[in-house]
Amino acid sequence: MKLHSSATLNSLAPLSAQRTGIAWGFLGILAFSLTVPLTRTAVEGLSPLLIGSGRAVIAAALAAAALSLTRQRFPSAGQWIRLAVVAGGIVVGFPLLTSFALTTAPASHGAVVIALLPAATAVTAAIRGKERPHYSFWLMAAIGAVVAVGFALLNGGGPKELTSADLLLFGAVFAAAIGYAEGGLLARELGAWQTVSWALVIASPLMLTLTITAVVQHPPSGTPVQWAAFGYLAVVSMFLGFFAWYRGLAIGPMAQVSQVQLVQPVLSVLWAVVLLREELTWTTVLGCVAVILSAGMAVRVRLKRSA
Repeated sequence: MKLHSSATLNSLAPLSAQRTGIAWGFLGILAFSLTVPLTRTAVEGLSPLLIGSGRAVIAAALAAAALSLTRQRFPSAGQWIRLAVVAGGIVVGFPLLTSFALTTAPASHGAVVIALLPAATAVTAAIRGKERPHYSFWLMAAIGAVVAVGFALLNGGGPKELTSADLLLFGAVFAAAIGYAEGGLLARELGAWQTVSWALVIASPLMLTLTITAVVQHPPSGTPVQWAAFGYLAVVSMFLGFFAWYRGLAIGPMAQVSQVQLVQPVLSVLWAVVLLREELTWTTVLGCVAVILSAGMAVRVRLKRSA
């Protein structure tokens, strides 16, 4: 498969190819699953503005090199506008909002709220693609949203305890859903990893400005562990992880591979327990299971109706 290709194999692909696609998809999700815990680690010593913007600057430099070395064609004027939407969601919105949210929220708490992302992406894609899914899709998506909000309220201690961190996390989910949905459509024209790379490049001037501002306002003084966490977020979470993830989607079948994303919050919670020694409460476990089940049902209903 050529570098610029974003085509997928159909559902009748050989079993070995399907396993390869799922394996690559899982490798990408495994890389992404460390994002929330390592963001929580990094914000203990580095400013959230530096983490959210600086990692995008490093990823943009890598993306620019990859685009140049493979001699990718430049997007059209209309595609640049759509790339700006993708960049606003996954390069600017999600990293910055999660970085600020995780200065106070535990990593496991953030992972459960972000578990709403698959269903939110499916809803956004249905609206953006002008689809008319079955009412059961909207029902399951609504249940997932209610469960996620309920978890945030319950974990905070009641309706009056919905914190600013929760609002930032929900905003991050909304931003990422828009970025993923528009990026999914655009990837059919530009290619999968190319779309992410161009989005990083187009956002680089803004993110570089924010990075300089963060350094001037709060000169960084993190520990080696915190800098290592930041390096992972920049190189893997913002760049290399997408290579494995979109490679899996390219091999396909896309419907099966895309559902691997539902294991990400489980892995994130486990990483939070192992790496950060966070307490694994029954509230977290039940919230994680409930959100994943509702998101999984919404995604499956949409895939079934689309087929």
